[in-house]
Amino acid sequence: MTSNADDQTRLEPGCTGSVSLIVTEAQTAPRLGSGRAPVFATPALVALLEAAAVACVEERIGAGQETLGIHIDVEHIAATPVGLKVTASAELVERDGRKLVFDVTARDERELIGRGRHTRIIVDSARFRAKLQAKGEN
Repeated sequence: MTSNADDQTRLEPGCTGSVSLIVTEAQTAPRLGSGRAPVFATPALVALLEAAAVACVEERIGAGQETLGIHIDVEHIAATPVGLKVTASAELVERDGRKLVFDVTARDERELIGRGRHTRIIVDSARFRAKLQAKGEN
């Protein structure tokens, strides 16, 4: 078993993660309320880009820790129809203590469809969940 310090030494700029999906009606703009065009919706793109960043870091952070997305700046540059595969990739480009900054991109089977920058922070899971529960009780 590795310690948190050992795990976090594996969390250095240059590490990458990726995730893919086949676009279905469930990820289209009309279904997600982001327009009428029957294409891969921007909210679905954002979620996939975040998932790529999570894939980059989840196995590298310590036990009892998780990451939370705190900022994303995304440019959705090309439409993708239902049925095409989309792959999102994230590369950790900066780490400042608990703060992680990623360059993110997404491609469908034809072209680059999105790019941007995403920031996440590392949190203690138990402490975060306790704060969340207390907030819900007020």
